[in-house]
Amino acid sequence: MLVLTRKLGEKIRIGSDIVLHVVAISETQVKIGIDAPANVKILRDELYENIKTKNLEAAEVSKAVTTADLVGLKLNKVKKDAGA
Repeated sequence: MLVLTRKLGEKIRIGSDIVLHVVAISETQVKIGIDAPANVKILRDELYENIKTKNLEAAEVSKAVTTADLVGLKLNKVKKDAGA
């Protein structure tokens, strides 16, 4: 992990197209602004973790339902037409 010290109004550049701006500083918070291309997803870590957990839960439920559905299926045999 890279740790940098910045003062109010200073910036940090990530690559050529992402810029972090130090917008405000208080005793317990640092507010940052982020300039990034529209295709870059920016999420707070707790939201990212929540989404990841929900996706994993949904995948497990989907897998369980699919397995149960497959077990209950009966195969229908197609009768061949004797005249064909």
